[in-house]
Amino acid sequence: MIRVLLAEDQGMMRGALALLLGMERDMEVVAQVATGDAIVGAALTARPDVALLDIELPGRSGLDAAADLREEVPDCRVLILTTFGRPGYLRRAMEAGAAGFLVKDGPVEELAEAIRRVLSGETVVDPALAAAALSAGPSPLTARERDTLNASVDGATVADIAAKLHLSESTVRNYLSSAIGKTNTRNRMEAVRAARQQGWL
Repeated sequence: MIRVLLAEDQGMMRGALALLLGMERDMEVVAQVATGDAIVGAALTARPDVALLDIELPGRSGLDAAADLREEVPDCRVLILTTFGRPGYLRRAMEAGAAGFLVKDGPVEELAEAIRRVLSGETVVDPALAAAALSAGPSPLTARERDTLNASVDGATVADIAAKLHLSESTVRNYLSSAIGKTNTRNRMEAVRAARQQGWL
């Protein structure tokens, strides 16, 4: 049996996925979690073969959790399943060690087959998304620029961001200014929005 961990914050979607995958002759859902913070603990306990992760989860994102799993539970293959087919997300998922990336509007048979394929060592990526990611190119943002934009999401002041990231205020201003330039936007809120639309955050 293929042991599957499900990480999905919407209860109805998580339940439906568990039910549908449980109907496959060779699959068993051994753990279900609703937050990104719970993924590694559940994987260490349940020892799944494949972790099916949503990206946008409370706490740690599915992308961050994928990187955590690579370190903590290296035998577990990761398949990202998301509503948002953003090119930047695909690139970040692959960098985090994910073996597959699918969007949620596909048929369940396709999902079950993708789980089998990643377990056999293949990489499975939604073809339309793969093409979009190739044409979009890599994120122009550095890790520090991403951190600074992420820290400014809730309207935090430059002083708040500086304290949170242990940087000087002038350094924060420089990172924000650079990120605004690279996203061709007018201010940091627009930069956050543009970077999110591309999947860079």
